[in-house]
Amino acid sequence: MDNLKPTVALFDLDKTLIPGDSDHGWGDFLVSRGYVDQMFYQGKNDYFYGQYTAGTLDIFEYCEFAFKVLADNDMTTLKAWRTEYFESIIAPMLRPQAMALVKKHRDAGHICALVTATNDFITQPIAAAFGFEHLIATRAEMLDGRYTGKVAGTPNFQAGKITNVNAWLNEHDLSLAHVAASHFYSDSINDLPLLEQATFPVVVHPDAKLAAIAKERHWPTIELFHSEYAA
Repeated sequence: MDNLKPTVALFDLDKTLIPGDSDHGWGDFLVSRGYVDQMFYQGKNDYFYGQYTAGTLDIFEYCEFAFKVLADNDMTTLKAWRTEYFESIIAPMLRPQAMALVKKHRDAGHICALVTATNDFITQPIAAAFGFEHLIATRAEMLDGRYTGKVAGTPNFQAGKITNVNAWLNEHDLSLAHVAASHFYSDSINDLPLLEQATFPVVVHPDAKLAAIAKERHWPTIELFHSEYAA
């Protein structure tokens, strides 16, 4: 970032840029491959996903559950699982329209960041596939090359996204209040705090609660893939 105030373009990931949920999908993948106990893990994974969609998720409780599998396995194993997950589950969900949207902002000289509640381990290759130079995600704590099972810093969820985006901008003596403009794309009511901070909020395949707010506030609504893929 130079002395001129930049424009930033921020993008949620799940059901915004891809027609699925990368966090919940990771849990389904682990269950389908037999890498975790099926009955226990599937039930918990679905329970927390229901909380997320309702806007009532306890993010720390969820991270304690989701990060245990990271802490219980070595990095070589985890990276092999992640590669398999990306190639078999995520890659088929990459849509040219979503890729083009990110590219449009990048070509306009905007500083683009993927801003997701899903943890950084899962989302690193997804961010790379979209060409993002910046990933702002919930961070899984590491110690001596292994995950501890704990969250590092503030979870990137709800108002935590504002905290973490500003922390990223502060590294360059900026904040959301001190950029030329900010764009933020999201589908979820959980992202209302950051949408309200953006100069140009855009809702993408919004859930019912966010759709109602977007209509009331005259926020633009777009689709990047057919709705039947977004369930």
